[in-house]
Amino acid sequence: MPIQQVLTSQRVPVNIWTDDVDERSKEQLLNIASMPFIHHHVAAMPDVHLGMGATIGSVIATHRAIIPAAVGVDLGCGMVAARLSITANELDEIALQKVFNQITRDVPVGRAQHRDNQVLVAAVQPFEPGLKTLTDRHPELLKTFGKFSKWMNQMGTLGGGNHFIEVCLDETNQVWVMLHSGSRGIGNAIADYFIKLARKDMERWMIQLPDRDLAYLPEGTEHFADYVTAVQWAQDYALQNRQSMLELTLSALARHLPAFTVTTEVVNCHHNYIAKEHHYDADVWVTRKGAIRARFGDLGIVPGSMGTRSYIVRGKGESESFCSSAHGAGRRMSRTAAEKTFTETDLAIQTTGVICRKDKGVLDEIPGAYKDIDQVMANQSDLTEILHTLKQVVCVKG
Repeated sequence: MPIQQVLTSQRVPVNIWTDDVDERSKEQLLNIASMPFIHHHVAAMPDVHLGMGATIGSVIATHRAIIPAAVGVDLGCGMVAARLSITANELDEIALQKVFNQITRDVPVGRAQHRDNQVLVAAVQPFEPGLKTLTDRHPELLKTFGKFSKWMNQMGTLGGGNHFIEVCLDETNQVWVMLHSGSRGIGNAIADYFIKLARKDMERWMIQLPDRDLAYLPEGTEHFADYVTAVQWAQDYALQNRQSMLELTLSALARHLPAFTVTTEVVNCHHNYIAKEHHYDADVWVTRKGAIRARFGDLGIVPGSMGTRSYIVRGKGESESFCSSAHGAGRRMSRTAAEKTFTETDLAIQTTGVICRKDKGVLDEIPGAYKDIDQVMANQSDLTEILHTLKQVVCVKG
């Protein structure tokens, strides 16, 4: 389905792939479109909803400037998925419950992290030189990190919020492993540090903004290059974090399921990141805040909520979306609203058939708090082709 709404700002339009968008999100999108360095238009995916500074589900192309708060605080957040050689016929509920318990033991979730004697040394070693260079240039970053050394312990950990690890079945009953996470505490610290620097620069230069979270770093200024370097570091860390968790999860499955191999190319994609790309006759910085890259042939992952379907997709290279796609179902209501609206009984009903937590601690992640993933996919039929449809049987929440 093509663009369903176009908002007109004083500078560039906002193209939206859904008619399900609230007024506050529209206002936020128009604020972004009013910035002087926005290139051609702003694209809003069908899972669009309110975010900090920039709307989640937005794709923002910019000339010689980046808005750190638009990139967000979970730098490099994204998905990884792999199909296995075993099928649903080789699973049973007892084995899957053991798998759930094993993943929970082997992959720290929430605020938990690996103990010092469990650090994934081979995974973190390549990141040490880049981080030292960054902190040599910005020694005050160390204060922002808090327990700075713990970035090593957090490699291969899930985090909280809407992060998850799932065992799924596809349309042919083939088993998949899929997970969602990012750059953990250190990515958050880097993002927070540069967001504050951008705000200070705006104050120093007396630049008026429609929203303080739209504070930006112009290319060629003191902090721009360091920000790009830091974000790339965090994005690489997030990519490796997901790969490390995938390996831990596959090892957990191997302890309780029949022997298997990974049978397809692993899909590992960011949906919260920046990249230098060429669009509409210009080299620009593209910020995807809750969106995946969907160039022609690109493989991607569009997850639903913890009781619904998810999709493995292939991009169609639609220029109007800056070759992008939705990154998931998108929230329909806030976490607070979800906790007030639903009960643990509702959660149990909506996650029937899934081995997962069904307690008050994950009530804010109930499927009813999210948009309909199938409607999201229908709205973006011109952006992606569906290759596989996944339904979870195990879900470990952050």
